Parts: sequence; C-alpha cells; structure tokens
Amino acid sequence: MAKDKTQYVCSECGGTSPKWLGKCPSCGAWNSLVEQAPAAAPGAAQNRFGNTFAALGGASELAVLAEIEATDVARTATGLEELDRVLGGGIVPGGVTLIGGDPGIGKSTLLLQAADALQNAGQIALYVTGEESGAQVALRAHRLGLERSQVQLMAEIQLEKILATLDAHRPAIAIIDSIQTVYSDQLTSAPGSVAQVRECAAHLTRFAKASGTAVVLVGHVTKEGALAGPRVLEHMVDTVLYFEGDTHSSFRLVRAIKNRFGAVNEIGVFAMTERGLRGVANPSAIFLSQHAQPVPGSVVLVTLEGTRPMLVEIQALVDDGGPSPRRLSVGLERDRLAMLLAVLHRHAGVASMDQDVFVNAVGGVRITEPAADLAVMLAISSSLRGKALPKGFVAFGEVGLAGEVRPAPRGQERLREAAKLGFSVALVPKANAPKKPIEGLTIHAVDRVDEAMAVVRQLD
Repeated sequence: MAKDKTQYVCSECGGTSPKWLGKCPSCGAWNSLVEQAPAAAPGAAQNRFGNTFAALGGASELAVLAEIEATDVARTATGLEELDRVLGGGIVPGGVTLIGGDPGIGKSTLLLQAADALQNAGQIALYVTGEESGAQVALRAHRLGLERSQVQLMAEIQLEKILATLDAHRPAIAIIDSIQTVYSDQLTSAPGSVAQVRECAAHLTRFAKASGTAVVLVGHVTKEGALAGPRVLEHMVDTVLYFEGDTHSSFRLVRAIKNRFGAVNEIGVFAMTERGLRGVANPSAIFLSQHAQPVPGSVVLVTLEGTRPMLVEIQALVDDGGPSPRRLSVGLERDRLAMLLAVLHRHAGVASMDQDVFVNAVGGVRITEPAADLAVMLAISSSLRGKALPKGFVAFGEVGLAGEVRPAPRGQERLREAAKLGFSVALVPKANAPKKPIEGLTIHAVDRVDEAMAVVRQLD
C-alpha cells in the first residue's frame, strides 16, 4: 500500500509522477525525479483558495522585530575544549549539528568521548549506532578508557523506532551515527538515497526543535570530500562541521563551515592518541618545523582560522625545470601560486619561468585566505636566492596584481600572537602596522612587493 501512495517529484520543475521515470514528463530533465513522502491531505493542499489554508492550519500571529527580546543562547559544554570552541561554546538545546569527514578520521571517537563527558556532567546522552553493533561500540569505549561509561546506546536504523525512543527518554543530546544508514518506512527507496536522507533528517530536525534535544548527525562524504546526500541537508541543520586531517598523521582539525549559534570558519585542533582525541592547546607548535638553523625557502606565516591566530610554516623549493616547469602547491591554491609567480616577476624582478616551483604548508593544514600571499612570495624568493630569512621572522599580507601589499584582517592580533611565541621580526602591510610598538617585535611595514624584497635583502 505504501508503494501506491509514494510519489516522485522533479527537482527541476516540481512536477510529479506516480512512478519513477528516467525523464521528467513535464520538463524533460533526465534523472531529476526523486521519491517523496505523500502529504497528509494531498487533495486539500492542491486547492488554491484561502479558506482551505485557514481550515488546515489557521493564520499565525505576527511579531514586530524591534519588540522581540534578544537573549543569549543557553549552551552546555561538552567537556572537550576544542570542540566547544568550534561549536561556539557548547551544544545548544534543540540545535542540530552535522559532522562529516573521511572514513576512519575519528568522528565516532570524538562524539563518543563528548557523549561520555556530557553523561558524567549529569546530561542524558543517547548514542544511536547504525553502522556498528553495540559490541563494536563497547569495544571502542574500552580502547578509549570509557569501559564504565553510562552513555545510553541503541543499535537501530529505522527512523520511526528512533523517534519513538527519543520521545520516550528525551535525552539532552542524541548522536545519530550515521544519517545515511537511517531509513523511514514511509519511503520505498534504500537507506542512503537522496529521498531517505532528506526525509529522515527533516523528521529528526523537527523533533529536536520541538523537544529541545540536541541532535548530532554523522554524515558520509564523497570522494571529492563534500558531504554526501542532498545539499538541502546542510541547509536544514544549524551547524556543519568538517573533520579534516591525514589518516597517516596524528593531528585532526574540526572546522565549522556553518554555525547559526557561533562564528564560522572556527577550527578545533586535536591529536589522536591511544586514549582517543585530545585537544591541542597550542596548535601553532604542530605547524612549525623545528630547524636547528634557518633554512632557505622557509617562512612562518601568521594566518587566521576563525577567531584564532595561528603560525604556520610555508616551505618553498625552486629547482631547475625541464621544458615544461611544474608548479605544485600543497595546502594552498594552485591557481593563486601561478598568479603570485607572475606578480613576483613583473613587480619584483624575480624570474622563475624555467624553474620548478613547489610550495607546501607544513602540518597538513589548508590555507585559503589571501593573507598568505606575501609569505609564499618570500619563501619562493628565499629558495631561489639560496639564502635563509633571519631567525624569528614572520610575515603576512595579501598581494594584488598591481604589486601592492594589502592589509589582512585583525593584524594586531596576529602580531601579538607572533610576539607571544617568541618571534622578533615581522614583515607586514603598512596598514597593519600598529600605532604602539609591540614589545620584543621589530615590525617592517611595506606598501609594495618590491619594497618587501628590498627589506628582505637588507636582513640577509
């Protein structure tokens, strides 16, 4: 009977069909029909007259924005400081968080640790596992030293049973691992399909808002690194977190891509140990290589991740190339590297047309902000000249096509972080030069790329 009620809706034109077709009969789009649960009263919903809508739900009262009292959102700390930083201070009652990452990166480990910390703090935590059995989760808990954990566990993938359990126990936080394994009996498609993921996420989100239970959804990622499933999934939830890092490295980054209750692009840094993930208090230390003496091609960049200034070492290697010189960047944008090489040649007289150029951000971190431009150019120039920059040297600044050095946001905080970590020389845009001197830090402010190269030659 459920099969007869199921309808398929075109994602392009909104047309419907009683069965799945490869081509939409309305607009002719291919592979655009997706399964959708039937509405409660399809006949009434198609009626355009206002009295039908009034009979169905009635009109709602309106509020004036200026008269609404703005209050801070209550939060509950998870017990993991780095995770709380990414979330904006902790979990929000009724908030829905989506966390994605590569297989084996540590998503389940992190969430199990957070659930145990919340349970120990007096909050009821429910862990719903759809990919592993209860025994497998218990085995992970033993490896993490959580063999006495009182976290409630449920191995289930049927949405209706999960919602009934959540409604009966009303936990403070419910972790669904993962949303791609959950299915609803209202749909005939397989778990993980677009329709199932969308409907299950919508029902869980609706329950979270109505009950005040914080829901965390674990999501799979595609081979390109994006969250699997419909893009509407990211629009439904309040917070989207990405788990980043190399499985061959012990360090992990949790990055906030969307957060309705906090700052976006905030990151948390963790180290994978035998007892699970541990927060890294000073993440700059893991992104800086320890050289006994300064080496050519190495420059320390003061980057900004969310609200946190971090020091990252940028390394460049310039070597004789063949007929087709290569340009390779790891952790930085490749297209931007080609642009910086052109600017370096045109406005600073540093040519590398016949050279292979390799640029790397140490520690596996990915840098997307343009404030890394100046550090990248200085590292390339240092490698090409074969001369190291002085010890304790840092730099940041965006570089334009006209050769100008543009300011970076929150430059004062970047400089104070560098001084706090013992760096003594900084090359920055003139607009970022502080009005008051910073103790222990000599600052060279420049307007153009050629000025920056002149300063570096004086420091040799």
